[in-house]
Amino acid sequence: MSTDQLELSLPGGTWSLGELTVTRFGYGAMQLAGPGVMGPPADREGAFAVLRKAADLGITHIDTSGAYGPHITNELIREALHPYPEELHIATKVGARRDEQGGWPPARQPAELRRAVHENLETLGVERLDLVNLRLGNAQGPQPGSLAEAFETLVELQRDGVIRHLGVSNATPEQVAEARAIAPIVCVQNAYNLAHRHDDELIDALASDGIAYVPFFPLGGFSPLQSSALSAVATRTGTTPMSVALAWLLHRAPNILLIPGTSSVEHLTENVAGAATTLSADDLAELDRIGRP
Repeated sequence: MSTDQLELSLPGGTWSLGELTVTRFGYGAMQLAGPGVMGPPADREGAFAVLRKAADLGITHIDTSGAYGPHITNELIREALHPYPEELHIATKVGARRDEQGGWPPARQPAELRRAVHENLETLGVERLDLVNLRLGNAQGPQPGSLAEAFETLVELQRDGVIRHLGVSNATPEQVAEARAIAPIVCVQNAYNLAHRHDDELIDALASDGIAYVPFFPLGGFSPLQSSALSAVATRTGTTPMSVALAWLLHRAPNILLIPGTSSVEHLTENVAGAATTLSADDLAELDRIGRP
């Protein structure tokens, strides 16, 4: 599928991760794992159907992690889509593992990162990973501290030829700057939405440098008042709050890439249609006030 076709078929057009062209509307595979992102899905064939539908829709950016399952979403992606179409690019994350309680303890020691990268190579069935994001912080969000040792380990693996591009996830602006001082990155993946605009300045700076910003939790952490304002715009536009939130993110900055997740084919197609919702100047002004003090 050509870039022109992608731009016509999916909302937002395309963006470049280094030399890789991806659709700004992507797909996040986390929800394909079992409850609590642990174990296999109840409906394995349904998971395959979602992944194949994403590819059929022209989505060329799939986000995953070896920690999902663990390994479950990678294995599902491989079974559903391998051998991968040339235009499909898979981003993964390292830097956290799963414990028996379903927690996400950090795993950022050099040996842990090397093992995680090679496990991703094996479970995805590739010789080189398109994009590896270093997961920082913890389940509560970004935490201050140097990423140098961990990031330099990934840079070594990049030089070895098993990683194409690097990014950071759950990172502070200072950590983004530190990573960029060590080696080029092509994306930052952080929690961000209409109600939580803490990364506004970072998004604009990254856009000017051609670096993608990939928000997660597009509807996370809204207060009742903020949800009411979002719902009002959704009612006026004849769509859903999720649709409005996704459409706003695409409008917010050209470097924002979406990775909404779902385990339902119907929900996936609804998300694609919703992200294409047209927002008027009045809608955008009303939405912009949601995350302002």
